[in-house]
Amino acid sequence: MGLLIDGQWHDQWYDTKKHGGEFVRESSKLHKWVTADGGPGPEDQPGAPAEADRYHLYVSLACPWAHRTLIMRKLKGLERLIGVSHVSPLMLDKGWTYNVAEGSSGDPLNGVDFHHQLYTLTDPHYTGRVTVPALWDKLAKRLINNESAELVRMFNGAFDELTGNRLDFYPEALRETIDAVNADVYDHINNGVYKAGFATEQAVYDKHVIALFEALDRMEARLGEQRYLAGEWLTEADIRLFTTLVRFDVVYQGHFKCNLRRIEDYPNLSNYLRELYQWPGIKETVDFEHIQRHYYYSHDTINPTRIVPQGPILDLGRPHDRERLPGQGIREKA
Repeated sequence: MGLLIDGQWHDQWYDTKKHGGEFVRESSKLHKWVTADGGPGPEDQPGAPAEADRYHLYVSLACPWAHRTLIMRKLKGLERLIGVSHVSPLMLDKGWTYNVAEGSSGDPLNGVDFHHQLYTLTDPHYTGRVTVPALWDKLAKRLINNESAELVRMFNGAFDELTGNRLDFYPEALRETIDAVNADVYDHINNGVYKAGFATEQAVYDKHVIALFEALDRMEARLGEQRYLAGEWLTEADIRLFTTLVRFDVVYQGHFKCNLRRIEDYPNLSNYLRELYQWPGIKETVDFEHIQRHYYYSHDTINPTRIVPQGPILDLGRPHDRERLPGQGIREKA
């Protein structure tokens, strides 16, 4: 995981020593919003209008943050409106690449070899981490947003008039609940696995791995009372948790030493994971080969041998028991 400094690529890992052994995630820097009419975003971010075939999504199939956007693109019927390219699972000295021989789709839109080149096409003097997902505006010829949480919200509503898809993963009546769940899940689970896995001091790892499993225990209890995280409707909160859960037993449990329990050991979480995996369209967005190859091969500070394990064997297609709780799928907009 490298970064650009004044437009120049540097193969530089996170400086955990500077933070007492803590992994500190850098905030995203590109925040232009796609809106139905091109007006500003919800916090007055500059806007761009929703148009068919104007935007292109760059992702990694291994990355949980990018995975959120792929799921939303699928469930909201945006595949014919927004193209997608994915990087190779191997993130080495040049960062994310579009090397087809290593499993990338290539970049037919801009023809770059490395993901960081999209950032310098956007700003020749860009400084910051080079991350996925990132949304490219073909008209402006630049990346306009690299914040997954914002992209999920844009995809949920900006293109509805073009697609006729009225499914709502952030319904107004549930927003307070969704925001509260998202805050807990992001800090302690989505980012919590990284804070444990990238820790370079024992006490830091201990603190974060305990906080991670306390949060998983909270979600387990919550899902014992209701079918989805915000109640009876599937929302963005479920999508955001799913992308971590589906990677947990495959990579985080072993590679990141998040091994107090497996998701398979949680009755509610494991059944919930299977329900979401089996939801029409979601399974198609999951690529376990990319997931395992990326984490075990790319993080040589954690796995210097770069041996990719054969297991575990998962059967996410077997029946689940979530029908025992009331749930009505996805809510439609009025």
